Amino acid sequence: MSFESDQYDLAGRIHSLFIHPIKSCAGIAVQQALLTASGLQWDRHWMVTDMDGALRTQRELPRMVLIQPAFDGDALVLTAPGMPELRLSTAVPSASGNATRARVWSDTVSALDMGDEAARWFSQYLEVPSRLVRFNPDYRRIVDPDWTGDVEAITQFADGFPMLVTSTGSIDELNQRLSQAGEDNVDVRRFRPNIVLDGIESHDEDRIDSLFIDAGGEVVELKMAKPCSRCPMPDVNPDNAAVGTQVNGMLRQYRADPRMDGALTFGMNAITLAGEGLVLKVGQAIGGNLSFD
Repeated sequence: MSFESDQYDLAGRIHSLFIHPIKSCAGIAVQQALLTASGLQWDRHWMVTDMDGALRTQRELPRMVLIQPAFDGDALVLTAPGMPELRLSTAVPSASGNATRARVWSDTVSALDMGDEAARWFSQYLEVPSRLVRFNPDYRRIVDPDWTGDVEAITQFADGFPMLVTSTGSIDELNQRLSQAGEDNVDVRRFRPNIVLDGIESHDEDRIDSLFIDAGGEVVELKMAKPCSRCPMPDVNPDNAAVGTQVNGMLRQYRADPRMDGALTFGMNAITLAGEGLVLKVGQAIGGNLSFD
C-alpha cells in the first residue's frame, strides 16, 4: 500500500504523540512510538489498584496526575511531590509469585504484581492502601466486538480501546469557547490522547472511518472505532491536580453526542488495521476519508 495524500478527503500531520505508562498518572510526550498490537508501546501497561485488584483513577484520586513516569534505559522511573524517586525494571517479572488478577471496570484480566516497594510508595503518596501491577503480556484482552466488527483488537489497561485520537483543531475550538466565557484555556493533556492530528478541522476525527499514516514509506491504517465518552477527568488540572468544572461544563454546551445517547464526547477511540511493528513519529503525514456528516 502506498501513501498518496491527494487520494484522501483530508490531509494533515501528526502534531504530537503521548504515552501514559501508568493508567491515570501523568503522560509522556514522545517524538516517536512503536505501534504494537495493543496500541503504542508502554501505554497503559501499568496500573494502580486497591488491595482487591480494582483500578484506582484520578476520578477519586486526582493527585495521581502528579505522578510523573519516565524511562531511563531499562528502568521506569517515578517521581511525585514529596516522594523519593522510585525505579522499577521494565523487564517482565516471572509469573511465579507475581501473578495476580486486576479489574479494569467490568473486565478482570491477568496481571503481574510489581512488589512491596512499589506498593509502599503508592500507598504513602496516595494515602490509601495500593498496589502497582503490570499487564501480563501473555494475556489477550479483547476490545468490545460491537465496535470493531470482524477485527479482533486487543488492549491492555486502557478503559476499552488501544488508542485515542484527537486534533489541535478540536482543542483550539474548546479554548476559543472557554475564552469567550471568560475561562482559562486548557491543553490537550487533559484528554489523555495518544495521537494528536494537525491540519484538519475541529472534530474532523469524528468523521474519519480509517486514518492512514505515512510511516517512512509504509502505511499505518487505524480505524476510528468509537467516540470517546468523557468522564470528569478533563477537569483535573495536570499541573497541580486542582479539580474544576469548566471543561465538562463547556462540553455540555456543544459536545452532547447523539451517537452515544447524548454523552459528552471528545476524540475517537482507535484500533490498528495495518502497520503493527511500525514506528509513528511526530510530523508524519496523515490522510483520511470522511465517512459521515
